[in-house]
Amino acid sequence: MALGRTRFSRNVGGRREQDSRLSKLAAKMHESLSGFAVGIPYDNAFERAAELLGGLPFTKGNQLELLIDGERTFEQIFQVIRESQNYLCVNFFIVKNDRLGIRFQEALIERARAGVKVYFLFDEIGSHKLPRRYLKAMKDAGIECRSFGINRFWWSRLQINFRNHRKIVISDGKTALIGGLNVGDEYMGWDKRFGQWRDTHLKMAGPVVQAVQLVFLEDWFWASDSVPDLHWENKAEAADQVAAIIPTGPADLADSWQLLVVEAANSAKKKLWIASPYFVPDEGVVAALQAAAIRGVKICILIPERGDQVLAWLSAFSFYEQVLPFGVKIFRYHRGFMHQKVLLIDHRLAAVGTANLDNRSFRLNFEIMAFSPDKKLVGEVEEMLTRDFSHSREASLADLTNKHFLFRLSTRVARLLAPLQ
Repeated sequence: MALGRTRFSRNVGGRREQDSRLSKLAAKMHESLSGFAVGIPYDNAFERAAELLGGLPFTKGNQLELLIDGERTFEQIFQVIRESQNYLCVNFFIVKNDRLGIRFQEALIERARAGVKVYFLFDEIGSHKLPRRYLKAMKDAGIECRSFGINRFWWSRLQINFRNHRKIVISDGKTALIGGLNVGDEYMGWDKRFGQWRDTHLKMAGPVVQAVQLVFLEDWFWASDSVPDLHWENKAEAADQVAAIIPTGPADLADSWQLLVVEAANSAKKKLWIASPYFVPDEGVVAALQAAAIRGVKICILIPERGDQVLAWLSAFSFYEQVLPFGVKIFRYHRGFMHQKVLLIDHRLAAVGTANLDNRSFRLNFEIMAFSPDKKLVGEVEEMLTRDFSHSREASLADLTNKHFLFRLSTRVARLLAPLQ
């Protein structure tokens, strides 16, 4: 890579074993989750691969709520913040000092002043425009603020590629939210440049929250070399939905998210739907999509009509000739900008989280996805994506071949830079 390494130096077999406090908590959490773990049938290859790569089990006793778009998501985030009594764990890739960002800051400060312990983690690159006064106000209120960044050690300056792309809110170890939305006005649809913003989040309660909490704890430990005192008691919810948290990132022994996408294509029998703001797959993913389509799997990729990042938007066109002739269908969402990260395998498994269909999420970003075979959630995700497809148009090779030569050339140049996107 031109701008740094492609593997994260602090290999984690993990970070979980670099500190005795962290390893003990991880062992305790795994032990407590074992009573809620569900057995994965041998022929459920994808679920077994997900557990192996993520290192966390599918558990029963959860409650899952699909949150569609910014208004509903932040309504729930602010409610969870208001109702917190003991602590809040917060991690976002992007936090902005705008209308939503200030409201978010004020909500955290109010809780901190009420005696709630608040741990606030943000990505140093993603939130590089966040002013010092924003953080100072939070610190003055007693909030512990840490950046997940590249400047902690001299050698880490070579790791400018890596980002903590996760979006996590945890309250009292009982409720967690993850998904595609960062903290900024555009995520509410208030920015005229983007217009309506289409995104998806997931609210969770039950044993699965402990898995989200462990992911946050590892990131916090890396950023601060400290281990906060959190609650690790599990309580089953009446909804009794099954779910697993799959964290992925450059500290993994393999490119876990890339392998999971390949396995999703390999294990799908009837259909595979993927929604992502970017479509910049590597050759392994392209081959898996081609093979699945040849097998008769209905593969539909949903990406936005217009992009927020020029290189990634141009690169997507360059893959048309590789996937469309094989029967893979690409749909361009045109009702505003689409930013959700959602996956649906057949009628049996759904995923919501932070990982995109691009090289950065495959190899460079720390991501988090929630997977569930729950029929209710799968049905809701399928219904949601069906609606989204109705607000899109199917792409064709003519979208590329009818363009000017210079445009076609620019898509190929952009693709050459795909490893950096």
